[in-house]
Amino acid sequence: MSFVRFLARPMLASSFVLAGMDKLRNADDTATQLSPLLSRAADALPFQTNEKTLARVLGGTQVSAGVLLALGKFSRLSATVLAVISALNGYVEWRSADTSSKEGRDSRRKQLLKNVSLTGGVLLAAVDTAGKPGLAWRAEHLAADARKTTAHLAADARKTTAHLAADARKTTGKKLKKADKAVRKAVDSAVGA
Repeated sequence: MSFVRFLARPMLASSFVLAGMDKLRNADDTATQLSPLLSRAADALPFQTNEKTLARVLGGTQVSAGVLLALGKFSRLSATVLAVISALNGYVEWRSADTSSKEGRDSRRKQLLKNVSLTGGVLLAAVDTAGKPGLAWRAEHLAADARKTTAHLAADARKTTAHLAADARKTTGKKLKKADKAVRKAVDSAVGA
């Protein structure tokens, strides 16, 4: 892990860990703020749950993913989870912000920019392969290598076939000349006898 990653991941994750702990501590407030989304989520689940429980799960997920990102463990997965949570937070905060005053609108805009920035940061972390190629890159290069190998094998097969055909023509030509000589000799001896 590079020094920059060593510093940047915990710095990026700290905001999510603190926000997740706040969500866990204030599950009632979180449930109230997220009520429109959490009620739809609760209805979609195959088992009974309440909004407060879902708010706690969301907070716990945010803390867990933040800690994993900070430690560099499953960093791409945890960053992806944090990107989804950050986008969700941005939507909810934008929707529930006070817009009745100029200060409220300014605060709403600042919160939106903060959430967009955090989402962008964790999206970058989600695609960071730490210098190791990802699965898509590996698959693409494996396919390219297979195409090259196949092309080389086909070229070798064409060369070998061409050489075999040339050898066959040469051998056939020599045998035909030999047979022609033998036939002429036989005809000449039969005519001369």
